[in-house]
Amino acid sequence: MIRFVYTKSYCLCLAAFLLSFLSPATVCASEEQMTVEDAIRIGLQNNYDILIARNTADIAQNNTGKGIANFLPVIDSSGNYRYDASNEETGAPTSFGNSDTRSWSSQLSLNWTLFDGFRMFADKRRFDELALAGTQQSRNSIEITVVNIMRAFFNLVQQEQLLDVARNTRDISRTRLDREEVRRSLGGASSTDLLNARVNFNNDQSTLLDQQLAVTIARKDLNILLARNPLTPVSVKKIIDIPGFTLPMEQVLELSKKQNSALKAARHNRQVADESVKVAESAFWPRLSLSGNYGYTDRSLFGSDIGPVADRTRRTIEASAGLVLSFNLFNGNVDRINYQNARLDALNSKLALNNIENEIAGLVQEKFSTLQKRLEKVTLEEQNTVTAKQNMELQKERYATGASDSLDFRDAQVNLNRAQTTLIIARFQARIALLEIQQLIGQIAIE
Repeated sequence: MIRFVYTKSYCLCLAAFLLSFLSPATVCASEEQMTVEDAIRIGLQNNYDILIARNTADIAQNNTGKGIANFLPVIDSSGNYRYDASNEETGAPTSFGNSDTRSWSSQLSLNWTLFDGFRMFADKRRFDELALAGTQQSRNSIEITVVNIMRAFFNLVQQEQLLDVARNTRDISRTRLDREEVRRSLGGASSTDLLNARVNFNNDQSTLLDQQLAVTIARKDLNILLARNPLTPVSVKKIIDIPGFTLPMEQVLELSKKQNSALKAARHNRQVADESVKVAESAFWPRLSLSGNYGYTDRSLFGSDIGPVADRTRRTIEASAGLVLSFNLFNGNVDRINYQNARLDALNSKLALNNIENEIAGLVQEKFSTLQKRLEKVTLEEQNTVTAKQNMELQKERYATGASDSLDFRDAQVNLNRAQTTLIIARFQARIALLEIQQLIGQIAIE
C-alpha cells in the first residue's frame, strides 16, 4: 500500500504551483496603469464637487423661463363639494321636516400682468445673465477640481519616484553595510567604518519608511478626489511629462482676459447687478394687470315628503373680467431705499470685476515667471543628476578597490540622492506651474 504524507514543505510547493497558474491574470491586472487622462475622466464622472457644480448650473438655467420673469399669466383652478343636513320642527300642523343640501362648484381665475414698469424684461435679462454666470462659475469650480485631480495624480507619481530613490539609496547602504561587516570580520575595517555604515543604513531605512507612508497618503488623496474608496489600489506610470509651452506672456495675458472662467462669471455678475437696478427702478411705475374669473355652481335641495318643501336644483354660471391699474404713492420710502441699495450693489460688482481683472493679471505674470524658473531649474538639476551619477559610479569603483574610504562613498551617495530628489521635485513643480497657467487661460478640458 502506498501512503502519501503531506508535509509543510509539500503544501508550500503545491500552493506555489497553483499560484503560478493564477498569478498571470493578477499580474496583468496590477500592471494596468492609470494615466492622467484616466484620472480626469473618472473625476468628471464621479467627483462630488463636480456633480454639485453641474447641478447648480442646471438650476440657474432652469430659471431662465419666461414664467419666472412674470411674462406669462397665472391661471388657478378650484373645486368644492358641500353637504348640509337639517331637521326642523316648528310645532305647527305642518312642518318642513328633514332636508339636505348638496352643492358642487368649480372656478377658474386668471391674473396676467400687462405692464409692471418694464420689470419683467429686466428680470428676464437678469435671469439670463445669472444662468450664464452660473455656467461660468460651474466651469470654474470644475476646472479647480480637475486641477486638484491632476495635482494629486502628479503628486502620486512624484512620491512613487521618490520612493524608488529612497529604496535605491537604502539598497546601496545595505550593500555598503554588508561589505563593511565582511571587512570587519576579516580584520580589514575599523569599528568606525562599520558603525557609520550601520547608522547610515538605518537612516536610509527610516527615510524609506517615511516615503512609503507618503505614497500611501498620496494614493488616498487621489482616490478621494476620484470619489473612490481611499484604499483602492492605483498604479501610475512613473514619468512626469512637461509639455512644451511657447506662448509669450502678452498672449497669455490676453487669453486670460478672454477665456478665464472666473473673470467671465464676474462680468456676468456685473450685468446681473445692472439689471437689478432696473428691477428696483420699476417700482416707480404704475402696474396694469388683467384679471378674469369663470365659475360654475350646482346646488340641489332635497326635502321630506311632508310639508311644502319640494326638491329643487339651481345651476349658476358666473364670468367676469377686468383691468386693474395700481400705483404706489407712498410706502415709507422702501422703494427708494431699494433703488439706492441696488445702485450700490452694481457699483460693488463693478469694483469686484476690476479687482478680479487685476488679480488675474498679477497671477498670469507670477505663474509665467514661475514656470520659466521651474523649467530652468529642471534643466540645471538634470545636469546635476548626471554629474552626481558619474561621481557615484566613480566612487563605487574606488571604494571597491579601497582607493577611497566609506565617508567619500557616503558623500557621493548623499549627493546623488539629493540631486535625484531635487530633480523629481523640480519636474513636479514645473508641471504644476504649467497646469496653473492653463487654468488661468481657460485651457483645462472639462468635457
